[in-house]
Amino acid sequence: MARIPIPKAPPQGRRPPKAVPSDGPPPRRRSTALSRLPGLGRLDATDRAVLGLYVLTRIAVAVTVYCTAWFFAPGPEDRHPSSFLSLWERWDWGFFQRIAENGYFAEPGAPGSARPDNREAFFPGLPLALRAVHTVVPDWTAAGLLISFAAGAVAVVALARIARLHLPPETGERAGPLAALFLLVSPCAVFLAAGYTEALFLAFALPAWLAARRDRWALAGLLGAAATTVRISGLFVAAALAAQFLLSRPRGREWRAAGWLVLPALPALAYSWYLYGGTGDWMAWKHAQERGWYRQFHTPWEAWKHTWDGAFAHSSTTGYAVMFQAELAAMVVGLLLLAFLVVRRRWPEAVYIGLSLWALGTSYWYMSVPRATLLWWPLWTALAVAAVRRPWLRGAYLCVAAPLATVLTLVFTTGKWAG
Repeated sequence: MARIPIPKAPPQGRRPPKAVPSDGPPPRRRSTALSRLPGLGRLDATDRAVLGLYVLTRIAVAVTVYCTAWFFAPGPEDRHPSSFLSLWERWDWGFFQRIAENGYFAEPGAPGSARPDNREAFFPGLPLALRAVHTVVPDWTAAGLLISFAAGAVAVVALARIARLHLPPETGERAGPLAALFLLVSPCAVFLAAGYTEALFLAFALPAWLAARRDRWALAGLLGAAATTVRISGLFVAAALAAQFLLSRPRGREWRAAGWLVLPALPALAYSWYLYGGTGDWMAWKHAQERGWYRQFHTPWEAWKHTWDGAFAHSSTTGYAVMFQAELAAMVVGLLLLAFLVVRRRWPEAVYIGLSLWALGTSYWYMSVPRATLLWWPLWTALAVAAVRRPWLRGAYLCVAAPLATVLTLVFTTGKWAG
């Protein structure tokens, strides 16, 4: 028989060495700012992959804009390119900067002056954020780009987490990065990088929806309120949150959480009250939309007809005509998405998309529908889930969307209308 070794006793007067446990949980690492995002908590490996993808696409946009400055100089004989920041100062950006600098009523051209510029059509969330960042970043345009960059990071991580909810864990990990990729190379993705409202709105709206899916109604209501400060579309998010709450079948004391879902209406009411004090008009923001962007109510078929005429009746220049064609295509995509959500009985998301389409599809003609697709998170999650199950869809989508994204980046940064 083999002898069993017997451990020797320690010498007298000496204590045996302290045993070191070989199992048990590893010590917790101290949290750092780089391992978290506001409203989303600790990041996992998939989140970090999404952020890496986000940074790469931001570099691609920057390279495209740099090339635009050199290849599309203002004059044919120019020897110096336009400055990088000046290429981002297009269209609505001027409104946001003027509001951030001077407010709504503090200079000629503001509402109530002899030459109103309809700036009250824009909600105050982005101008307030812009003014805050400007205290640290002296250049207004750079401050706007920085806001969109930070907000976009939050948005893509939240979108990826939403997409992962629609598949089992073993395949959901692939859906998250795909949803982020599809959004970041979508045709109107340049507006996520510009100093516009899309990135900031998504940074509040997507975590709000994610919180609602996890029955965290207080957080959902607070984030939904923040989204409403940025765009009126925050009220559509609030409607989706309310539908999700009802579908959760609350009982007893759980109904108390419904009070949090009233919060997204408060910023809209406060803004209307503020504008009333300066203009005497409770609906000043809506009337500014009507004056400046032809958003008077028309039936859906009238709006379709007017947009169709703008696209194909040769009544508009080619640059505007092709954008009207894009408006029609985006509306068709939205209607197909709504039908898909209804068939799948995804009622809260159907409420959000339905209200968005109603708001966009009942003006004199369609305007900014392609840009609005950036805010349709059910579209990007549905495409990601479909691409996980049918891998060929990813290549097909990228072959169509990526060239369009590049073209519209060139169009926007050269000062042409890009929807």
